[in-house]
Amino acid sequence: MTTTANELSYRIEQKRNINGAFPGPKSQALAERRSAVVAAGVASGVPVYVEDADGGIIRDVDGNSFIDLGSGIAVTSVGASDPAVVAAVQEAAAHFTHTCFMVTPYEGYVAVAEQLNRLTPGDHAKRTVLFNSGAEAVENAVKVARLATGRDAVVAFDHAYHGRTNLTMALTAKAMPYKTNFGPFAPEVYRMPMSYPFREENPEITGAEAAKRAITMIEKQIGGDQVAAIIIEPIQGEGGFIVPAEGFLPALSAWAKEKGIVFIADEVQSGFCRTGEWFAVDHEGVVPDIITMAKGIAGGLPLSAITGRADLLDAVHPGGLGGTYGGNPVACAAALAAIDTMEQHDLNGRARHIEELAVGKLRELAAELSAGGRSVVGDIRGRGAMLAIELVQAGSKEPNAELTKAVAAACLQEGVIILTCGTYGNVIRLLPPLVISDELLIDGLEVLAAAIKANA
Repeated sequence: MTTTANELSYRIEQKRNINGAFPGPKSQALAERRSAVVAAGVASGVPVYVEDADGGIIRDVDGNSFIDLGSGIAVTSVGASDPAVVAAVQEAAAHFTHTCFMVTPYEGYVAVAEQLNRLTPGDHAKRTVLFNSGAEAVENAVKVARLATGRDAVVAFDHAYHGRTNLTMALTAKAMPYKTNFGPFAPEVYRMPMSYPFREENPEITGAEAAKRAITMIEKQIGGDQVAAIIIEPIQGEGGFIVPAEGFLPALSAWAKEKGIVFIADEVQSGFCRTGEWFAVDHEGVVPDIITMAKGIAGGLPLSAITGRADLLDAVHPGGLGGTYGGNPVACAAALAAIDTMEQHDLNGRARHIEELAVGKLRELAAELSAGGRSVVGDIRGRGAMLAIELVQAGSKEPNAELTKAVAAACLQEGVIILTCGTYGNVIRLLPPLVISDELLIDGLEVLAAAIKANA
């Protein structure tokens, strides 16, 4: 049974509160210290420093409380200080913080692998390897695919984001800020057209037709028998929360299977109840050969994983996969507790409830703006608690990055943290913690709606 908002409990008050101008004096002092020691290339979207966080609230060092509609980019799905995760971390750290699983292994790593093999799509024999970050998981998924197939080419898609390492930068589509001046990049990466329903030249194109378009290009430019892997986010994240047309993913997956190509679903952002299912591919019954995971997996601790067909992962020679910190015992304990919280509170159901509440509010906003001749909401899309609003110039599909930036700034002034994204910088993405209360979510959405109306 889905946990209702009234059944959730919180350690700090779930209410936004701005005590005056911010950043406040303590945050400003920390910013000065930071500028002297932290590289300028590390940017932060919000100019305050966090003191505490719980449920749907982030509190800064000056006592301001903000509604969190970003979850640390889809990480704190169970909340930033879930009691079960905190207790598990404390217990694990009291025994040992590290031994390196490749030297002296421990049960926690095995237990996490058992859970991931159970939760990921498909009833085939599976194997799991644990790492630290989403990019590291993607790198290793590609390594496995290349070794197992004996091929080199990897296919990625327009608007994709897969990470900041050399190979994952090559897979990522957006130049600035992720790729500019960081090349040369890893070779044998090819980019194909994504299904982007809102921006298709032919709005009637089906998912299957969009898949055929990509497949035709792969066959012409590379040759299906040369491709080691197709990697795709089932719902694209940084690219703009793009949900491909129904049928796109199944058609790609079926063709990959026919050609002996490893189909990799990058669920780093969309996994672990975020879309109302354990994984976004579950919405269309797609069973990937390998699935990459991170972000929401461990309640905020650094952990990532790949889970895939046993024959693929077992093809790698002993010592070919691993890493010093991969599957850290404290992170494994956090992951087991986070997964237990997701199941106990049916956070898949909570995500679907959040979608129902939020999409209703956003559609009301779009209708009101359209009736007033200010139709700046081009598209509302997403699944579960992974939702987006694409903002455009009124009456067109021209991206409106300026409005998007202004809306984010206006929301922050009112105590609501939202994230932006998109190839064109014109998408507001909503990633609230799945444990946010209905009242707090509605308050945040009303602030967002007012900001859009005031700036449109």
